[in-house]
Amino acid sequence: MRRFFAVPEHSTSADVALLLLRLVAGLAFALHGWPKIQNAFGWMGPDATIPGFLQGLAALSEFGGGIAWILGLLTPLAALGILSTMVVAASLHAFVFKDPFVASGPGQGSYELALVYLCVALVLITLGPGRFSLDRTLFGRRGDERRL
Repeated sequence: MRRFFAVPEHSTSADVALLLLRLVAGLAFALHGWPKIQNAFGWMGPDATIPGFLQGLAALSEFGGGIAWILGLLTPLAALGILSTMVVAASLHAFVFKDPFVASGPGQGSYELALVYLCVALVLITLGPGRFSLDRTLFGRRGDERRL
């Protein structure tokens, strides 16, 4: 488990870039997920086709995942939850609602933002949170686990 959360080594500039990415995307997710977590099992409304349990998981991944990204805590797990939520969001908008990639006007649907966040989650799963994270403090650097 410790190895899963251990942080790979990067240059200082890459670690600063990962910190900024986590802070901005994490804040956006926490703010986006805040209203959902207030009504976690019914935020899509009474006519939703998505079961309440899955709505709750999405609310948790957005709000909790955003907080986790800000802190750099359990980052791969948070990124996996957000990635899963964004796969569903992008799929719904692209294939069910048939929205375009970029919205054609104000208030119109698209799947652009869901794919951007999906890519951010992939970056954080692949590269980790960087050295300026609680994961680095708690779990160390990748490679250090052989010495434990």
